[in-house]
Amino acid sequence: MVRLLLSGLSKLTLCAGLCIAVLAGLLAPEAEAAKRPKETINQPPPPDLLLDGGRKLTFERSFSLEREVKPKRSFWTRVVDVIAGEPDFHYLVSPYSVATDSHGRILVTDTGAAGVHIFDFAQQKYKFISRRDAGKDRMLTPQCVAVDAQDNIYVTDSGSGKVFVFDANGKFRRAVGSLKGGEGYFKRPTGIAVDSAAQHIYVTDTLRNKIYMMDMQGSVLQVIGKPGTGDGEFNFPTELRLNGPDLVVVDAMNFRVQVLDRSGTFRYAIGKVGDGAGWMFRPKGIGFDSEGHLYVVDAQWGMVQVFDNEGRLLYYFGQKGTGAGEFQLPTGIEIDSKDRIYVVDSFNRRVQVFHYYALAQAADRRQP
Repeated sequence: MVRLLLSGLSKLTLCAGLCIAVLAGLLAPEAEAAKRPKETINQPPPPDLLLDGGRKLTFERSFSLEREVKPKRSFWTRVVDVIAGEPDFHYLVSPYSVATDSHGRILVTDTGAAGVHIFDFAQQKYKFISRRDAGKDRMLTPQCVAVDAQDNIYVTDSGSGKVFVFDANGKFRRAVGSLKGGEGYFKRPTGIAVDSAAQHIYVTDTLRNKIYMMDMQGSVLQVIGKPGTGDGEFNFPTELRLNGPDLVVVDAMNFRVQVLDRSGTFRYAIGKVGDGAGWMFRPKGIGFDSEGHLYVVDAQWGMVQVFDNEGRLLYYFGQKGTGAGEFQLPTGIEIDSKDRIYVVDSFNRRVQVFHYYALAQAADRRQP
């Protein structure tokens, strides 16, 4: 079933004024909240979204604090806390992008904390990685995150103009694009995707309106795209995602998602400026579920739109707000191998988790 999207709004009337907000959002990190978030309060979950063929989308939970990963603290630990003070737990300040690795760990970049949170709920462990105190190659504004087949972690830094690489344990390995004198090669690196089989790294440089395909050492092999509005041209490209043979790119100020092959040849585009279903204004993160559906986060409208592989809108979920299943400036999205959907709810300083039940999964759940 498809919900009516953005009905009753004169979107073209709003477009001129809102374009300024979009451009500002692309050139600067999202607003940072100063207060420590409260622990997740059990809010009434939104109702399940029932879809065609028995498919459905359910809300599972949200999280924002290191403490939520840890087991419940013992009586004696709490006594020590009273005497010595409670430990200084990490929390999400200005989260932006999210990825998961082969062990189910959840990696969240945080522009406000200048680092990456690693939540491991299965092992009840947490780690925070950063380079704030490094003499060379300091991490300033971590933007997007990806992992390779060995769970090495790749983080674009829009402030330093570099890509930081850490091993699976969070140990710093190298900075891609680090030039003599400390400058970064990229003007504003944002999206990143890693092709482990081909040993390629793809990075969008938003201010150059280009995508760089590099080898694993950072040598540029190919430059894809140029400024413009035509096929294969970009106007502030941001997020990247590899999906099968495709390289999928958020072409933010052209208000669309472009699908290329991995060599950069244009295939098709989804979305446009206009008044109707599938309209995009501030596209951010993108992801794919097990059925190949494309999920596009729209920060302006506080929702996630879902399209089929022909660009038709299937449904959407979310709306502006602070409750469970609601968003304020959502940004990144990740869909793991079990169709769990992680959405970075940036201004609410949390990650919300949903579960999509595909056709086969839905059938299995109906069995006695």
